[in-house]
Amino acid sequence: MSRIGKKPILIPEGVEIKTQERKVIVKGPKGELSRETPSEIKIEIKDNQIFVFPQIETRQTKALWGLTRALLANMVEGVLSGFEKKLEIQGIGFKAAIEGEELALDVGLSHSVKLRIPSGINIVIEKNIISVSGIDKETVGQFSANIRKVKPPEPYKGKGIRYVGEVVRRKAGKKAISVTT
Repeated sequence: MSRIGKKPILIPEGVEIKTQERKVIVKGPKGELSRETPSEIKIEIKDNQIFVFPQIETRQTKALWGLTRALLANMVEGVLSGFEKKLEIQGIGFKAAIEGEELALDVGLSHSVKLRIPSGINIVIEKNIISVSGIDKETVGQFSANIRKVKPPEPYKGKGIRYVGEVVRRKAGKKAISVTT
């Protein structure tokens, strides 16, 4: 039995949910999201709550049960309040800028790295902080990971792109030994 899958999802005011066979559509004040659910999982809406049930008992279905419930909960939260991740750029001369539909990163490479901004994602740059926000948690997290992957923080000086609040373990560099004779 899935402990996560058994929990009902409360539908807050202002959020509307429709099911069409295997497709779930969630509408809210921030926008609309839709997702296909696995055929082994059944979704019911009763008394302003969403219930997720497995239709057959297999190991795969148990995994999909909790996953489907978590994805639906993230959809409801996304259309209601949205998601945001913040990344910090550290390094001398490192900077980010928005150029049309692309995010341009100058992070110590021989060229400027340009990442295409997915639809539904908002980027705000303030000094050395990049804020990635949107209603789809999966897209926000993946695009943030793609930005970080351009220049992950290195362990000696700590230069690179990291999440705000992320702790990077620092290593000691080579030590100069003086020889006296």
